[in-house]
Amino acid sequence: MSMKTYNIPPKETWAELLQRPLFSVAELEAQVQAILAEIKKGGVNAIRKYTEKFDGAFIQDFAVQEQEIAEAISLVDDSLKNAIQVAAHNIQKFHESQVPAIKKIETTPGVICWQKPVAIEKVGLYVPGGSAPLFSTVLMLAIPANIAGCKEIVLCTPPNKEGKIHPVILFAAKLVGVTKIFKLGGIQAIGAMAYGVDVVPKVDKIFGPGNQYVMAAKQIVSRGDVAIDMPAGPSEVAVMADSTAIPAFIAADLLSQAEHGPDSQVVLVTNDKSLVDKVDQELARQLIDLPRKAIAEKALANSQAVVLENVQEMIDLINGYAPEHLIIAMENYLQVAELITNAGSVFLGNYTPESAGDYASGTNHTLPTNGWSRSFSGVNIDSFIKKITFQEISPEGMKNLGPVIETMAAAELLDAHKNAVTLRLKEIRNNI
Repeated sequence: MSMKTYNIPPKETWAELLQRPLFSVAELEAQVQAILAEIKKGGVNAIRKYTEKFDGAFIQDFAVQEQEIAEAISLVDDSLKNAIQVAAHNIQKFHESQVPAIKKIETTPGVICWQKPVAIEKVGLYVPGGSAPLFSTVLMLAIPANIAGCKEIVLCTPPNKEGKIHPVILFAAKLVGVTKIFKLGGIQAIGAMAYGVDVVPKVDKIFGPGNQYVMAAKQIVSRGDVAIDMPAGPSEVAVMADSTAIPAFIAADLLSQAEHGPDSQVVLVTNDKSLVDKVDQELARQLIDLPRKAIAEKALANSQAVVLENVQEMIDLINGYAPEHLIIAMENYLQVAELITNAGSVFLGNYTPESAGDYASGTNHTLPTNGWSRSFSGVNIDSFIKKITFQEISPEGMKNLGPVIETMAAAELLDAHKNAVTLRLKEIRNNI
């Protein structure tokens, strides 16, 4: 399988040739909106109806009981439990380092300001079920929520036809402090968390990836009902490589992204034309053995290799593309990395595969796609907190700063603002 290759394309064509194979939310809007409206009005009967329709399961009680969790834990293989515990430890360690310290700053003598991080009280985590149980997403969302101090951590994930959730998802959820788990997927999960339906509480912010219906639902409810983590769509990876890169590794990285789904996109950017042929040969060799070969092949059909003249052009193209994941397999990868301004998560050198960040190195895998890394960060501690500012002014501070406030308020013709200061200054002078 050979990638579509562009050899030294002119700069003005870059944006067009790297367009994502995107599905428009507008096409889904009316359909998703109608289902959400029905959930808001019909409550539990509506989520039951759509769970039966989309997941083929009739669910009487959406909440997962302790007994089900205990049973699931006994079904998970010990070696997988150990692997999940190591990953959880690394994710915990990295995210704990992000907790902001409270610093009190005296901006003017007698005027003290500070900022305090406060956890978002109720958060909703969406974990896709689909073709594979994404238990790693449970770790990536619940661990930082827990560190931040969120009081209620609600998890929704779709049930199988028997009305059960994959045991490994329940094990991971229990391990990392999820407080409530519901057998609920798709649009109906997003609606239930946004509005509060039956036993599912209304949350303050919804996190997590999903298919295009879940994404459309998240965007619709974010307009007036609940905050969301970020706009995210199909996953993507870009690889920057030079002649020092190892073709087999690059092919493996491209395929690990391509097997996510047919709408995933992979891009190889290089200044070494011969590397593209070597990677193509490796892709063909490695594809043969992949269980998800058909999915990967569809994704590769949307993918490109771009050959450019020099490293600076490669950097410019990547910053314009703003990938979710970026692998830099180049001799001077640290210098190149310093010049990257738009990317969700960056993987450096030949021995750092994207799968490390997907699972266990400690960084978060919930990242902005579709060029949103120009303005959004991936999920981190800040995603689960808001910051409240405080200020305390002593009489001395009011004497120092008061005249400044009076002058500014008068210039904006806001006399009551000015008066709030003038009265205090008078009282301070009278007490001297």
